[in-house]
Amino acid sequence: MAKPASSRTRKPATAPATLPGADHNRERPGEPESYKASKEELLEFYRQMLLIRRFEERAGQLYGLGFIGGFCHLYIGQEAVAVGIQSALTPGKDSVITGYRDHGHMLAYGIDPKLIMAELTGREAGISRGKGGSMHMFSVEHKFYGGHGIVGAQVSLGTGLAFGHKYKEDGGVCIAYFGDGAANQGQVYESFNMAELWKLPIIYVIENNGYAMGTSVQRSSSEGELYRRGESFRIPGIQVDGMDVLAVRGATETALEYVRAGKGPILLEMKTYRYRGHSMSDPAKYRSRDEVQHVRDTSDPIDGLKKVLMEAGVKEEDLKSLDAQIRKTVSEAADFAESSPEPDASELYTDVLVEQY
Repeated sequence: MAKPASSRTRKPATAPATLPGADHNRERPGEPESYKASKEELLEFYRQMLLIRRFEERAGQLYGLGFIGGFCHLYIGQEAVAVGIQSALTPGKDSVITGYRDHGHMLAYGIDPKLIMAELTGREAGISRGKGGSMHMFSVEHKFYGGHGIVGAQVSLGTGLAFGHKYKEDGGVCIAYFGDGAANQGQVYESFNMAELWKLPIIYVIENNGYAMGTSVQRSSSEGELYRRGESFRIPGIQVDGMDVLAVRGATETALEYVRAGKGPILLEMKTYRYRGHSMSDPAKYRSRDEVQHVRDTSDPIDGLKKVLMEAGVKEEDLKSLDAQIRKTVSEAADFAESSPEPDASELYTDVLVEQY
């Protein structure tokens, strides 16, 4: 009688060549190219990024003066991501959801700075009637669904928005932003799995600013190349220079083409950098001033586009004039916010349920 083979010599069972439902010949997205913008588009990208920069600088000042309470997370340094991505979207059709560093995304969507600043200061005239504040802005009208304080929660909600687009067959795509810190959340991967199984129209955008709340990617992530995080779910990923608005817009065009063709989700890792701390209360002692200054000197998204504009024939005095106009717009937004009344006490009982009872 033959003896059974020992465990050392036993061959492992082989899996079937093709598993049921597996897509081994999946088409990959094309290689993205830098967006070829017209002179007018370049000026608009510059205007939007500069508006975000000046707005956030003023928001920081108002926080220091006590006009803005609670938490406040500034977008300074990351402007090219929101502007590059959202300039490619179709207003009223595509949806956006993000975390609590959300002022820049609303501005990039063309929402009135006065309404955003009023929301930051908790005023009745705010985009969420003063109830959302810095972290929880919301506008159904603009298909902007937050502003979420729970790390990574917006990824699952964005997957639901994408399901809604597919269910209604409205042709919309959801952009779900999250950071490098949220990239390690379990709910993110549950969402990836569902989105790929159902081929949902969603672009997952990791705004990798390198430090999450204060711990570097190198120390917190076993796989630091975050664009690869979707591979085990067969979700392709693209790593993008998030400090270059034209590179961001080009990659977004590629991603939108892929998703709108019904091929399912895609992941964009935006390699970006925040100049300020995680929030206004963060002294950012986990990195040196020299490091921050080096990024400002070599990779600033606004300075980089300024060079492109000047090469295209735009005069520096014209850019200075534009800056002056933007500063005036932001100043007017701050004055509007400071002078607007706070919500009436009766507002405590509204927006709790879908309808009032």
